[in-house]
Amino acid sequence: MSDFDLLPEDRRRLFIGGTWRESSSGARLDVIDPADGGVLTDVADGTLEDAGAALDAAVAAQADWAATPPRDRGEILRRAFEALVERGDDFARLMSLEMGKPVAEARGEVTYGAEFFRWFSEEAVRIHGRWMDAPAGTSRLLTMRKPVGPCLFITPWNFPLAMGTRKIGPAVAAGCTMVVKPASQTPLTMLALADVLAEAGLPDGVLNVVTTSRSGAFSETLQADPRLRKVSFTGSTGIGKVLVRQSADQLQRVSMELGGNAPFIVFADADIDAAVDGAMLAKMRNMGEACTSANRFLVEESVAEEFGSKMAIRMGALTVGRGQDDGVDVGPLIDEKAVASVSALVGDAVDRGARALVGGEEPGGEGFFYPPTVLVDVPADADVVTNEIFGPVAPITTFTSEDEAIAHANNTEYGLAAYAYTRDLARTIRLGERLEYGMLGINTGLVSNPAAPFGGMKASGFGREGGFEGIEEYLETTYLAIPAP
Repeated sequence: MSDFDLLPEDRRRLFIGGTWRESSSGARLDVIDPADGGVLTDVADGTLEDAGAALDAAVAAQADWAATPPRDRGEILRRAFEALVERGDDFARLMSLEMGKPVAEARGEVTYGAEFFRWFSEEAVRIHGRWMDAPAGTSRLLTMRKPVGPCLFITPWNFPLAMGTRKIGPAVAAGCTMVVKPASQTPLTMLALADVLAEAGLPDGVLNVVTTSRSGAFSETLQADPRLRKVSFTGSTGIGKVLVRQSADQLQRVSMELGGNAPFIVFADADIDAAVDGAMLAKMRNMGEACTSANRFLVEESVAEEFGSKMAIRMGALTVGRGQDDGVDVGPLIDEKAVASVSALVGDAVDRGARALVGGEEPGGEGFFYPPTVLVDVPADADVVTNEIFGPVAPITTFTSEDEAIAHANNTEYGLAAYAYTRDLARTIRLGERLEYGMLGINTGLVSNPAAPFGGMKASGFGREGGFEGIEEYLETTYLAIPAP
């Protein structure tokens, strides 16, 4: 294994109570380079004993951290924001190495992820309660907001920086301590982020990071502890359901940002070139490995051929390769299992009569690559339409009326993000009222914004991250009844 200069060996350990330490077992966890399948580096493989130590540290720090002035908490986040911006190139390269995305796209994630720290640095000083007369006039009602307490954050591999800052930012602002378990495929970015926060002045024990291969046992152990008061998870719906069930015994607060099956609806009155631009953005962000990725394209029949052919030209022009190489648009998928899953979905669609205008076959060779693919004549019940793809595949189906488009769009257990292109303002309002999604992009392929509430409904989970709503997930309300003077 070659030297790994972006994250020194003494930072590829567990971060507990402000100290970098080895796993209690001494075990290490390999980090795989998805571009060639080889070992990139390794990190400490935390044990259940380490999980307990991390929660102990968070609990020990909670009271003092909750009493820290909001301005001080906000200034720590502001310094961390500035450090992330300053070190953006290093973080971008680190993310590209461990999860595959092109460096240019990774820089975009640094910008997006850092913005959560800036946003919540400003929200830290805007936590407020209220004072009012009781309706009968016999008492006064005082409400105050307090941090919910120690939290467990479980972050995914596809956005290893932004999914961390989106949880850590509001928790720090609200006065909560936390234990973070990053995905075992992409632990490096979170460890580097912990280092930035420590340098920004975050007190020991407020943030604790445990990298581990024991994900299920790790969460089960911590959730069984009554001192843990909040769980926030981004990942699959199946695992989210397990975590929600585990939260019941201790009645922990939970936020779940789960799977998606985003429809991208193109009406005949749309600007088709703009729709293709938006489709490329919504589909190809992170090689399609995003819960907000456009998963199925519903195109009005009269413009379907034009949209499909233009989409195929754009997808076919993308350059596939190692994310750190110049000129690369599409990096590898996260692992071999991901490639097999995408191949199976495309194969099922073709077997059912779909045609690939571009792509559609594994390239072979080393690494976990899959080519950008556009499928047309896709049956509405094909697996590639009903399942989350998490890859660079755009399946196109058609509709003939607005009602049909809305029915197809809502015909899924998921409800995270949706997209629609139309010039009809009245239709825009109808879509907002009738589509069963937490977020809707109108004439845009990008819905994520730190100033907006991110989250879904149905099997896509509950709770919101970002926006004014994001900090509410980390606050409890206490009401005081005071006799009238």
